[in-house]
Formats: sequence, structure tokens, C-alpha cells
Amino acid sequence: MPSAHAQLFNASGQPQAVRVSERVHWIGALDPNLRTFDIILRTANGTSYNAYLIRGSEGVAIIDTVKEGFAQDFFSRLESVADYDEIKFIILNHLEPDHTGALPELLKRAPKARLFISQKAQSMLKGLLKKEELAYTPVTTGDSVSLGDRSLHFLHTPFLHWPDTQCTYSPEETLLFSGDVFGCHFCDSRLFNDQVGDFRFSFEYYYAHIMRPFKEYVLRALELIQPLPLTLIAPSHGPILRDRPLHYIQRYRQLSTPALHSELSPRQKTLLIFYISSYGNTRRMAEAIYQGAMQIDEVRVSLYDLEGGEVAPFVDLIEEADGLILGTPTINGDAVKPIWDLLSSLTVVNLKNKLGGVFGSYGWTGEGVRLVEDRLRGLKLRVPVPGVRVKLIPTDDEILECQAFGLELAQELMGLREAKSLNLADLQ
Repeated sequence: MPSAHAQLFNASGQPQAVRVSERVHWIGALDPNLRTFDIILRTANGTSYNAYLIRGSEGVAIIDTVKEGFAQDFFSRLESVADYDEIKFIILNHLEPDHTGALPELLKRAPKARLFISQKAQSMLKGLLKKEELAYTPVTTGDSVSLGDRSLHFLHTPFLHWPDTQCTYSPEETLLFSGDVFGCHFCDSRLFNDQVGDFRFSFEYYYAHIMRPFKEYVLRALELIQPLPLTLIAPSHGPILRDRPLHYIQRYRQLSTPALHSELSPRQKTLLIFYISSYGNTRRMAEAIYQGAMQIDEVRVSLYDLEGGEVAPFVDLIEEADGLILGTPTINGDAVKPIWDLLSSLTVVNLKNKLGGVFGSYGWTGEGVRLVEDRLRGLKLRVPVPGVRVKLIPTDDEILECQAFGLELAQELMGLREAKSLNLADLQ
């Protein structure tokens, strides 16, 4: 039996399609030397650009293409199993360039093929191809197309991880073309998850950096996907999941379900206070704010010194919390680096509509509090109470002010805070 590696090329060394099932072939490309994807993702094993061909009794459909620089491999593999005049449908599950790089040339070679995209992808498609006159059909959940004895059903799965993303399901094959969902950046010429090397770290890393900010949408997508009979998941990157595909669905559900909620009563809220202190002044403020917030019984308050912990575990805590208060001294007209490090790490989680607040001590002008407040708003947190600033050592009255600040934020979290008239001085 030929090795799995050899399946990628024919006897003449030309790229050829790899059989996924009797009617489905992989016609993608491998990029083993890639070490950074989209600037922010590290790819120790490179990646694959997975594209697929499915054949029915009345024609062929192409599911996604590849990055432009790998188009020749894509066309060679396509030509090894089909003629261009057989192509009835071209389906794009996602319009990022790594999935659509070969699309312009494919449209030229298969001019009779009908193009299908999600409804959210319409403006993106025009921007991608720079053509005003372009025939395509927008689809959503419930829509389907027929290839005769094979059909393709569309699932609207937005924000996984772009607004335009969708999945495509073949009921006759019990196969899901999942787009970026259940994928990872892991290049292995053996292609299938029961043959490649250990890719678990890549699967988890990909989820953490690509899907984690959209957990709400992941859970919505799983409601569409999980009831489907499935024997194989064909993602846009990484191994094709033919061994225990439901395991990967279950793992996505585990990663997307807040663990803390099982430990809280339905009415309880969680409020986290993080601080860092140069001379103990911001620490004293943090302790007072903690005491103030603790006065509301249904708010579970936690206090953390950033100097004594790593950022990554704190990100996990913040993701599941209802409120976040940050304390920072102002040094050289700015908040201190550990606070900014924590904030920069929060881009991988969804913070929209969480409660935010800021406090801190300062020696000269105290800009740090306002700068961090602006950043919290940029991250979509609510910052309803102006931050507390104390010059140098807090007085007894200022400690009481901090306690009141903590109480007010806890009340806001529980919907107990009375509306106050706007004080223009707070905006200065």
C-alpha cells in the first residue's frame, strides 16, 4: 500500500487530489514553512489550506479555494479528478484570502459555475474581487443545492470567526465542510486526524486565539451542528477529522461553556479587582474598594495583586466575571506596564457590556486612571462610575471614598444603583 505522504502527488510528481470518500476529494495545498499566520498566530508546524471537491450524479461542487500563492497546487489537484465544465457550484464558506486566493482564476476556468456565499459575505465579495458585476447567490440556514444524488445544505454560523462565515453539510455523505470551525494551523501531509502527528496543542491554540472571543456564537453554531448525523468534519485548516468527529464538537462545547456559572446561584454576580502598587497607596485603595463592594451580599468579590501572578490565568477569570476593576499608579504620565499587559491580553475574550471601573494613586497629574478607562470603553465594557484618583497617600476620607466607589460599582452590577445626574467636572 502506498504511504499516506505519496497520495499527494502522482507518479510524475504532480499534485493530485486525495480521496476523502468515494465522492469527496481534498484539493487543497500545504504550507509547511509558514511560522506566523495573520501576524498574530504562531504556526510551529505551518498550515494547510483545505479545499474540497464533491461529486454528484449531476455535476461537481468546489468548497473553498486556497491562498493565491498555492493556486497551482489547487488547480492541479482539481484537474486530477474533474473537468472545469463539470463544476456546477462554487461554495465559499469564508472569504478571507487564504480561502479565496484562487477564486478569480477559478471563475475564469469554470465560467458556468454558480457561486454561493453567505448573505453577510456580499459586500466582502465585491471588495475582494473589485468587480461591480458579479453573479452570485447569497444563502443562509435552510437553503440547499442539489448535485443529483448528493446535496449541500447551508448553515449560517456568523462570527466564526468573521461575520460572513458559514458551514456546508452533505447529508448523503454525513460530512460537514466546517470552514474555520474545528480547524487548526497544523501542516501534516498525512492529512487525516488518525494518521497525523499529535495536533492537540494546535487545536486548542487555534480555538483560544480565533474562536474564543466568539463563544456565544460558537454555542449557537453547535445547536445547528450537533444534531446532524456526522461521520467526518472537513475544516479549512489542519487535519480532516474522520476519527471520532463528535469528540471535537464536544470539546468546542466544553471550551465555550463558562465553568464558573455552575458554582454560582442564579442571582449571584462576580466582581474582580486587580491592582499593582509601587508604595502601597494603590493597594490601600484596592482593599477599601474591596470592603465597599463586599457590602452587597450577592456579589462575589475577588482581589488580586498583579505583581504576584501571571497574566494568562487572570484572563480566564475575567472572561467569566461580570465586572472588572483595575487599580494602577500613574508613572511618567501613564498607567504602569502590568496593567497594559493585562489589557492587551483581553482582546481574545468577549468583554462586551461587562462592568468596568478604574482607580489609582499618583504623584503629579494622575492620567493613568483616565487612560485605562478609555481603554475599557474601547474593549466594550461599561464604565458608569468615574474612577477614583488619590494623590500620594490616601487620607481617611479618601479611603471612605474608595469604599463608596466599591459599593457603588457592586450596586450597579446588581441593578441597585440609583441614577445620578451628570457632573460635568467628572468629564474634565
